[in-house]
Amino acid sequence: MRHVLILGGTTEGRALAEALVPSALRVTSSLAGRVAQPRLPAGEVRIGGFGGPDGLAAWLRAERVAAVVDATHPFAAGISRNAALAAAATGVPLLALRRPGWTPVAGDRWHPVPSLAAAAELLPGLGRRVFLTTGRQGIGTFAHLDGLHFLARSVDPPEPPLPSALEVLLDRGPFTLDGERALLREHRIDVLVTKDSGGAATAPKLTAARELGLPVVVVERPPVPDAVPIAPDVPGAVRWLAEVAG
Repeated sequence: MRHVLILGGTTEGRALAEALVPSALRVTSSLAGRVAQPRLPAGEVRIGGFGGPDGLAAWLRAERVAAVVDATHPFAAGISRNAALAAAATGVPLLALRRPGWTPVAGDRWHPVPSLAAAAELLPGLGRRVFLTTGRQGIGTFAHLDGLHFLARSVDPPEPPLPSALEVLLDRGPFTLDGERALLREHRIDVLVTKDSGGAATAPKLTAARELGLPVVVVERPPVPDAVPIAPDVPGAVRWLAEVAG
């Protein structure tokens, strides 16, 4: 039985595993273990890192993996880099499954930046009450901004360092437009910070910010490693797997 490894943790990773499990493939999804109670995909699941690209390469050989699909978060650059190095070392075909990024429309007040550090530098000139939706691991980048009040939303509680004026909202998408409108008004938010994660689950905050005329600082996603093919959706990944591991 041909073995497929999905580097998952995303909606697309779970959907791909569900689509493949009924097939004649052995499907293993690997989760990084950064969320306390992750949504588990269908099929076999392993949790935790591999020990860098060499450890992943050794696992691919030991488990006789026929193909790897990198369906991690668009900002999980380290994992994607390790996957590309391990695939090159073993000759195992690798695909990046990446949902398309968001595109601004008329009325948006977007401020694209290349990093969280650049977002932090820009913030004081845009507002004082910040809705921070960049994930708990990046909140420390804003810890030095004492003059701002932050509302941060994440699945699990963040760890120090943290901004001195911080309110944490523990929640998991998908989110509704009505809910995002109410949240922005209730907390008197005047600037939103987000990563360009793409997808529909967290997009309503962008519409709500547009309606209220709020500036949005958008952290641009890192590029996929060179020479790694990309599929924008699960059907595309299934077709690729049929060609390389069917």
